[in-house]
Amino acid sequence: MISTEQDTAQTTGRQAKDWVAILARYREPSVRRSVWELAATLIPFFALWALAWAAMSVSLWLTLAISTVNALFLVRLFCIQHDCGHASFFPNRTAQDWVGRFLGVLTLTPYDVWRRTHAIHHAQHGNLDQRGIGDVMTLTVAEYRARGWLGRLMYRAYRHPFTLFVLGPSYLFLLQNRLPVGLMRSGWRFWGSAWGTNAALALVLGAIIWFGGVMPFLLIFLPTSIIAGSIGVWLFYVQHQFEDTHWSKGEEWQLHEAALAGSSHYVLPQPLRWLSANIGIHHVHHLYSRIPFYRLPQILRDHAELAQMKRLTLWDSLRSVNLHLWDEGSRRLVSFREARRLAS
Repeated sequence: MISTEQDTAQTTGRQAKDWVAILARYREPSVRRSVWELAATLIPFFALWALAWAAMSVSLWLTLAISTVNALFLVRLFCIQHDCGHASFFPNRTAQDWVGRFLGVLTLTPYDVWRRTHAIHHAQHGNLDQRGIGDVMTLTVAEYRARGWLGRLMYRAYRHPFTLFVLGPSYLFLLQNRLPVGLMRSGWRFWGSAWGTNAALALVLGAIIWFGGVMPFLLIFLPTSIIAGSIGVWLFYVQHQFEDTHWSKGEEWQLHEAALAGSSHYVLPQPLRWLSANIGIHHVHHLYSRIPFYRLPQILRDHAELAQMKRLTLWDSLRSVNLHLWDEGSRRLVSFREARRLAS
């Protein structure tokens, strides 16, 4: 006899599959709209870069302030690169791949490597048997208890906010992305993507230092890249790390159920929704990743049920930082403290 919990999961799975056919109607991108969105992001990005450069002769603090603002536009460029990786930005796959590779130089992310690892993330998200590529490492309560003191200490250090949102993004974008990590033995294509991006970056940074010295590198390039990386990692974190997210294993895991139940609807103010290219509507994106980001709000307007699912406010997202372990008994993320309470 199927338990009530299993029956509920299967019903949710059937509902998720039903949504796929509905969402397919929104998948076609508009070339005109895509070009506009790209221009509306690239032009301010390069304009703020130039303004920050000019501001160095006035105030170094002003330069840093402009670089901080420009990090938001770099986040949006990464989100457009993200759509290119899902083949949702242009009808022509070749065109969007090369746009993605160009943007990958600005975002310090080798496009072909990222596209493959991100595809793995979409294909395996929420599966406890398939963790490790393209996700935030998450242990179950039982796995954490089974570790020795050193293993527990290392996991606590990894899940600390300073590691996740300060050290981690800097390491990821400045160092790890220089190699096809996760795909080291997957062929020349991924090595070519990594080293091609590295070569283009070397040319860009060489030109910056040649014409402006080391200060534009230190006051514009690094702050913009590091702050954008931290914001990007934060957005990725809250998209899947919230209390009633979804994890399962073995035959219990279903792709569409995991997509809808394990991804949040991050409710942001309109300016932040624009700057993050609607990436907060992540439950819909995971359920049908071929939808252009600029069509996601239309889906919420047309289907109120989706607008109410998995809502995560700014306050809720701040509290989610204190959640660290997946409790298979209560089927929710819990803190280290609550895990100890459950154990007692």
